[in-house]
Amino acid sequence: MAFKLSSVVPWGRNIDEYKEMFLLTDDDMKKKIAGFGDGPASFNRQAAELGCSVTSFDPIYSFTKQQLEARIGEVRDIVMQQMAENAENYVWDKIRSLDELEQTRMSAMGIFLDDYEQGKKDGRYVCHELPQRVPLPDDSFDIGLSSHFLLMYTSLGYDFHIRAISEMLRVCRQVRIFPLCDLDSNDSEMIQKVIAHFSQSYDTQIKQTGYQFQKGADRLLIINRKLEL
Repeated sequence: MAFKLSSVVPWGRNIDEYKEMFLLTDDDMKKKIAGFGDGPASFNRQAAELGCSVTSFDPIYSFTKQQLEARIGEVRDIVMQQMAENAENYVWDKIRSLDELEQTRMSAMGIFLDDYEQGKKDGRYVCHELPQRVPLPDDSFDIGLSSHFLLMYTSLGYDFHIRAISEMLRVCRQVRIFPLCDLDSNDSEMIQKVIAHFSQSYDTQIKQTGYQFQKGADRLLIINRKLEL
């Protein structure tokens, strides 16, 4: 089935949020990073401006700048209305109001749109949908990131998550997944199943982050290959 733009709700986060969500240190930012499902985040552009190596993968990169810009305009008011109706599910400390949230998200997506066409030419935005095979060899990246997708959308099923994370681990030496809750802010039912599966061949660790906007979304799963003795 073809991927449809009408099913996309673009919502972009910035580099400061990425650093907090994924506990990215200055040393981490010197490594080769892959972002899966980055969508219209400004992380790639802002990282590139700092001389960092980030490649973003997302099926929405099959669309043109004009199509993505139009879709953002279509869903903007709908998303903000939903945020207003569910404001009690969020922590309003760093982002203090709905107006500030809208400004932050639209700023991030604006940075992305300004960079999108050049980023595609540079190979920084790659059209790809997990769990399909990434068109790159094993160990192409040091760190792979997944924000607000894997483990959150439990309806995709256990097999989907295992195959998606396995493909990330094929091309990335380490994988970081944030957050560890579902769309209703409950602990994702996938967490323990996924950890049990990958703990057979990998080291897995859950870490508390300094980032929490959605209530309950403040933990990060890190999966590393086990060191050979």
